[in-house]
Amino acid sequence: MPTRRKVNSVRVVLLVVVFILIIAGLGSIFVVKTGLSSTGNGDKEVVFTIENNESFDSVLEKLKKENLIANESVAKLYGKATHNTNFVAGTFELDNGMSVKDILSTIQDSTKLKKDALVLKIPEGKWAKEIAAEISNLYDGKYSSEEILNQWNDVSYIQTLAKDYSFLNVDDLNNSNYKVKLEGYLFPDTYFLEKDDSLDDITRVMLDRFDVMYKENKKAFDKSDLSIHQIISLASVVQFEASEPGDMAKIAGVFYNRLDQGMKLQSSVTVCYALYDDFNDPKDCETNPEVDSLYNTYLHEGLPIGPILNPGDEAIKAVLNPKKTDYLFFAADIYNKVDGKVHYTKTYEEHLEECEKLGLNL
Repeated sequence: MPTRRKVNSVRVVLLVVVFILIIAGLGSIFVVKTGLSSTGNGDKEVVFTIENNESFDSVLEKLKKENLIANESVAKLYGKATHNTNFVAGTFELDNGMSVKDILSTIQDSTKLKKDALVLKIPEGKWAKEIAAEISNLYDGKYSSEEILNQWNDVSYIQTLAKDYSFLNVDDLNNSNYKVKLEGYLFPDTYFLEKDDSLDDITRVMLDRFDVMYKENKKAFDKSDLSIHQIISLASVVQFEASEPGDMAKIAGVFYNRLDQGMKLQSSVTVCYALYDDFNDPKDCETNPEVDSLYNTYLHEGLPIGPILNPGDEAIKAVLNPKKTDYLFFAADIYNKVDGKVHYTKTYEEHLEECEKLGLNL
């Protein structure tokens, strides 16, 4: 016969197990309930786009990134359990007051598609003047490229923007030597605009996207020895130089090595931007290292005076988290003489040999 002490011990263990199961069950219910509820009160509206052939997982990932759903896994389980994993490619207007049920119901309803959006696609590496031309064409000349660039160069306008965007430093941007003062901050992405949007509306849409990136990486920005403007300037060079995203962190590391040793960056892509309206072919950048410009890192030490294009997320993260190597030189096989890749070397002699193999006339 079991002793009373053993019986009590078994009862205690059973009670603990039951208690744990109850807590776990309540916790699961809480997680599921939270995961299916809205993330806000409807004060944040999001123009949400689903691409053709996009996967359900990708859609959920984007919804989570926009903070429209709280838990991807819970939303995925709900979608499968309720047979709501289908959706329509296109653009929808969603808000953070919608539950997972509301969102999944909306994105599979073709009648809920936003039909009057103007689509502005800005790939990584575009110059501000190219973006201005795209906007002008998109609005059928309602805004001329000159008018757009004038606004992006207006110091008083930038001062107004700086009140809402902490990453904009008016002192850094108030420089008459810049081609375009907001160059570097017009974040690459696909934007859905309205026909009656003002230039301020359009500009702020791009700056809003930059702000998302900035806040996601703020700790790294704060930790860097470079200012925000310097980080974006270097990222723009990395963006221009890299043939593949995988090269960016390594190229950023090379530039940091050169800066640490007091070497000039000597990046031919800064010559491209220095040439600006006279830039027509990559060979122009190789054969004009003497062009008189504060953007030209063959003539001037340190970073170019400002960004030379609008870098994307990967280039900026590469500058914030460079790959450490002993390399001081690199050359991109832009003519595909060898393998189309970037080649790294430690000495100038090795660099010259590599350039000769790649057909580069530096």
